[in-house]
Amino acid sequence: MSTAFYNEMVDREGRVRPHYASYASWLSEMPDEKLAQKRAEADELFHRNGITFAVYGENEGAERLIPFDIVPRIIPADEWRILFAGLIQRVKALNLFIRDIYHGQDILRSGRVPSEQVLNNTQYRRVMQGVDVARGIYAHIAGIDVVRAGAGEYYVLEDNLRVPSGVSYMLENRKMMMRLFPSLFSRYKVAPVDRYPDMLFNTLRSVAPIGVSDPTVVVLTPGAYNSAYFEHAFLAQQMGVELVEGQDLFVADGQVFMRTTQGPQRVDVIYRRVDDDFLDPVAFRKDSVLGVAGLLDVYRAGRVTVTNAVGTGVADDKSIYPYVPDMVRFYLGEEPILHNVPTYVCRKADELAYVLAHLSELVVKEVHGAGGYGMLVGPTASKDEVERFRQVIAAHPERYIAQPTLALSACSTFVEAGVAPRHIDLRPFVLSGEEVQLVPGGLTRVALRQGSLVVNSSQGGGTKDTWVLEA
Repeated sequence: MSTAFYNEMVDREGRVRPHYASYASWLSEMPDEKLAQKRAEADELFHRNGITFAVYGENEGAERLIPFDIVPRIIPADEWRILFAGLIQRVKALNLFIRDIYHGQDILRSGRVPSEQVLNNTQYRRVMQGVDVARGIYAHIAGIDVVRAGAGEYYVLEDNLRVPSGVSYMLENRKMMMRLFPSLFSRYKVAPVDRYPDMLFNTLRSVAPIGVSDPTVVVLTPGAYNSAYFEHAFLAQQMGVELVEGQDLFVADGQVFMRTTQGPQRVDVIYRRVDDDFLDPVAFRKDSVLGVAGLLDVYRAGRVTVTNAVGTGVADDKSIYPYVPDMVRFYLGEEPILHNVPTYVCRKADELAYVLAHLSELVVKEVHGAGGYGMLVGPTASKDEVERFRQVIAAHPERYIAQPTLALSACSTFVEAGVAPRHIDLRPFVLSGEEVQLVPGGLTRVALRQGSLVVNSSQGGGTKDTWVLEA
């Protein structure tokens, strides 16, 4: 794996890559003052429309804008074909894995995945053993984080299968670019992303309980104080379905109902943005006020569909991630199209020894961590930070994995100093229902601080529009 980063717009000799040629020409003629004016206009519009992100633990205010970069990330059609095939292959294998571990457990008996790592995982829900879910699908919405290393090769960095977020920003970023720079879309044939809400709605309808021909779909949110509440409200509005909180639903006569001004209405599909632990205070956390008492019993009986399925989180645990290539081989009989980043599992004594000896070179992550928290980026960490992590990892090695510090690809980004390269990743959103599908592109996240590899919005990252070019 090369250590020099790959520049999305120019090659090592400084030549503009062919798919960026027209844009680079346009950008070279655009004054910085004009770009700054357009970025300010975007910020104002995002703020006016309430497109914000709540950051927990900050005293100065509950919400802030996710910085939006006005320089797009462009992916040519031939590269997207490979990504498209690899993402669909991976999500199919992950769904087969989740179904298997709650039924026959063939992959565990084969020894391909250690049984204790699955069955003792905090995200493994024993109440789901032997439960048949609609169409056998568990991860209906998957956000797969993809990065590009030094030679331009793509790797999957992690799988997000519980309640993946960010798709609303993908959609809003495209609307913003078309509003600010309409002439650019006459230079490029950019594949559309605005079909996503319809695709999501059809996916949700397709996994309704057996015998339900015209299902009622709702989006279940923890409420307005959740960090992704804008997205919950946005997707409900775009799909034309009700946005509900736990208090709006109740269980009666073995069904789930929604309170409405016309009286109770049966609910068939719940797109939940609430973690398993808070879904049902009878089955899980007794102190939860976010869920619906008795929901799990109705779900297990097949009279309501919950997306993503209860118990899906075990497959996006970072300690399970290293085994996904073997899942592809085991369930599909194929070689993985997209590869994992090499990963050291600290619960293994030999790999732990290597990690502890090379902490300053590695990225270390908590297996249950998210949002860029609970991680160490060795090359940019202080000696004190490295030593603190060394002690924590040595005390609880099962909680951590480590990976080489990837030289994430960089894309030209408009920052205070002008246009300069910043590191990026990509989160495409894969939908699994009657078919497995995704819109071209995804959410490109960008580390706005020079040299930073942390793209998470909770850690100061921003987002870009992602242009997949049609052939």
